[in-house]
Amino acid sequence: MKTQYGILWFISIILLVSCGKDFLSKQPQGEVDLSTLENEAGINALLVGAYALLDGNGTMGAYPANLIWGSLRGDELHKGCDPGCGVEMAELERQEPQSANIYLLEKWEGLYHAIGRCNDALSLIKIVEEIDDETRNELTAEARFLRGHYHFEAKRLWNNVPYVGEDLENHNVPNDRDIWPDILADFEYAAEYLPQTQSQPGRATKGAAEAYLAKSYMYLKDYERAKPLLETVITARGYSLAPLYWQNFNAAFKNNSEAIFQVQMSVNDGANGANGNRGNWGTGVYNAGPDAPNSLGYFQPSQDLVNAFRTENGLPLLNEYYLEGVKSDLGLSSSQPFEPHTGSLDPRLDWAVARRGIPYLGWGNFPGQNWIRDQSHGGPYMTKKYTYTKDQNGEYSEGANSRDNAVNINVIRLADVVLMAAECEVEIGTLEQARTYVNMIRERAANSEGFVKMDDGSNAANYEISLYETPWTDQEMARNAVYFERRLELALEGHRAFDLVRWDIADQTINRYIERESSITGYLSGGSFSTGINEYMPIPLNEIFLSSEDGVETLKQNPGYR
Repeated sequence: MKTQYGILWFISIILLVSCGKDFLSKQPQGEVDLSTLENEAGINALLVGAYALLDGNGTMGAYPANLIWGSLRGDELHKGCDPGCGVEMAELERQEPQSANIYLLEKWEGLYHAIGRCNDALSLIKIVEEIDDETRNELTAEARFLRGHYHFEAKRLWNNVPYVGEDLENHNVPNDRDIWPDILADFEYAAEYLPQTQSQPGRATKGAAEAYLAKSYMYLKDYERAKPLLETVITARGYSLAPLYWQNFNAAFKNNSEAIFQVQMSVNDGANGANGNRGNWGTGVYNAGPDAPNSLGYFQPSQDLVNAFRTENGLPLLNEYYLEGVKSDLGLSSSQPFEPHTGSLDPRLDWAVARRGIPYLGWGNFPGQNWIRDQSHGGPYMTKKYTYTKDQNGEYSEGANSRDNAVNINVIRLADVVLMAAECEVEIGTLEQARTYVNMIRERAANSEGFVKMDDGSNAANYEISLYETPWTDQEMARNAVYFERRLELALEGHRAFDLVRWDIADQTINRYIERESSITGYLSGGSFSTGINEYMPIPLNEIFLSSEDGVETLKQNPGYR
């Protein structure tokens, strides 16, 4: 689908139903004459427009990997860059979000603009006469899947959000009711009518809808309903774990057997990089010149995350990982000698995090400070999951300093589903099945062919990873092991903060993290997660103002915010 986005970009011009700064809160300034699109090709064109906004439209706030909302807002990332940039990211990292935060506005506008495009497609589907019922149901399912996705994103970030359907005459919708039933209904319809496979990569499928429906139930803690859906996705929809962990973040292996729903990225397609993954503008290394892809130096992994990859006898240190840190080069220039950590580590670390002395995707060993914008501000690490390899330069990269790339963004992949299934088994009480699921993930990670290697073929670090061989009999231990495995497997993929909130452990986890990590990034000092407030973000102030009718604001601010 992504290659079509550039061709059909003009759709954004005609979709005036939901465009502009006041696309949700005010009546649209113009209306689409749907009669000009009344055929199946017109419906598909509108669907392309709905898919097109999955990429966040080039903004950091709406970037689909949720690095700000899932990783930085949790305990995985620092904003990076330097003290003078990304100031509003620092507010979020310190758990002090303001309702005027630009990234919140970008996220809100991106989601509700996209919802408007879904509704345009649904309105057109109802009036096109030339399509049969099967086609109508399938196209409706596709649009409702996307609408469910965008509302899901809004719900888990703000909680109190409006649900906007296609039949509304007044788009000024209050946020005074729970919209989970509406989200579930969209995914249920999609799961019933979507096909198991699509001819075009990236289009929603039955398995994607079932996975998303199950994920919605996970947020509701309805494990009995989530469990059979997850089992179906794992066993009956044709998915399998990619043979090697790193293949999930490599442009040459996108849409692989593990991919359930990905945001499609493409370059060298005539769009000058506009259809590419722009995450590398923020997550790539800084000031590397021709020696590596260059970025703005944002999104630096935390020491706490790196420490979580320590192992003992091949297993994670579930309760004591932070007592001894992984050795870093913090405070050292790239010209000063440094020997990387020699203790045992989970091999997934070095596919997620760039650290000194370890190969950086074929561009040579990561040199530390020379490729970091301000090490004293953001720490000694950089992110690796959104960057292309050296031998892909030019083929899967484009744009200024080759920042735009063709690495797809995983929204849901099979490993995520397997670990949600493990979580269900823990809560239901079938601990041994939970152990089986976790070991599925660890067995793939333990494949030495997938370890980061030095030029001579030796392992880049002391990688040691084992399966859980001892039966699980204690529910609390099993729950902790599943939670920890999600942290390792899905590191820097935008899940962490949302997981902490739905597990009801965000306050204790993040406050301990801030206390430990503020010794590295001083601006964290004094930050604090407030229970009952910081689980969700403030509604963008601009949207509240725009919702005013006759002096009364339709949208109400979330508790604890102004």
